[in-house]
Amino acid sequence: MNRFDYVRAGTVAEAVQAFAGAESARFIAGGTNLIDLMKYDVERPGRLIDITRLPLGEIAEHDGGLRIGALATNATVAYDDRVRARYPLLADAILAGASAQLRNAASTGGNLLQRTRCYYFYDTGTPCNKRQPGSGCPAIQGVNRIHAIFGTSPHCIATHPSDMCVALAALEAKVQVSGPEGERSIPFAEFHRLPGDQPEKDTNLRPGEIIVSVDLADRDFSRHYTYLKLRDRLSYAFALVSVAAALELDGDTVKTARLALGGVAHKPWRNEEAEALLQGKPATRESFQAAADLVVAEAKPQAGNAFKAELARRAIVRGLEQAAAGTPQSITDKRIQ
Repeated sequence: MNRFDYVRAGTVAEAVQAFAGAESARFIAGGTNLIDLMKYDVERPGRLIDITRLPLGEIAEHDGGLRIGALATNATVAYDDRVRARYPLLADAILAGASAQLRNAASTGGNLLQRTRCYYFYDTGTPCNKRQPGSGCPAIQGVNRIHAIFGTSPHCIATHPSDMCVALAALEAKVQVSGPEGERSIPFAEFHRLPGDQPEKDTNLRPGEIIVSVDLADRDFSRHYTYLKLRDRLSYAFALVSVAAALELDGDTVKTARLALGGVAHKPWRNEEAEALLQGKPATRESFQAAADLVVAEAKPQAGNAFKAELARRAIVRGLEQAAAGTPQSITDKRIQ
């Protein structure tokens, strides 16, 4: 690893101040992704700002919903009684990812800032526009089985790896941040970016901004939901396609629908037209197939991942059926029934 300065912040203001003027500064909490990137020489921060002592680890009631502190570990969130009762979609998505050891260390804020697991991004011997803008994207003509089918650009076809973020997208969370210009709230749909012509930028955070919390609104998706994750192995694998589905039903009619996909784009992928299409429709396979068709119509797969389009179509239908029936995918028995 390269040489770097190390600063331990005691307050959010100290953390923001320590970031200012530092060359390639990074905040570090659990370090479950950043340390790997440093070991692989992908990230070369000039300063690490340790934020583990900031008072950001609580989960508290807020405006009828919950406020999850940025330093709350993934395990803490997944097993919190309030999260399990009111936002089980989030708990299940977290438990579908990584391992128990990683969940014990990984923070909520850090999960949002995970970087892609694209092979070429991790291999410093190859070009990568995310590592070195303008150098090219060899994945487009190379090995691209795990790569994006939505929202790609000629500069990048990488995918966002988080499971938790897919659930947060479906739940329309808000990210609270603090920075040199003060505090602001970012709707989750606007937090992550598509690659466009700046694939090196994963989020819309401004320089020096730190995530303070993630806020969940008071919505009742506690009964009709599922997190369905399809992957090469039953455990410890990133999603080829994942589906976070949440429904509010009036009898057998869809009152509200939320649908987000993982493993298919540079950010958690939502299609609000498909959600609107379901509203007022009967909660049937035919309705769910129509919504899935609408989502997949936008897919632009590569040579090696064309299978993802059909996989996504089937996963959406299965996920919506599970949600409507109130039979979410089992997190302990990961086999798809």
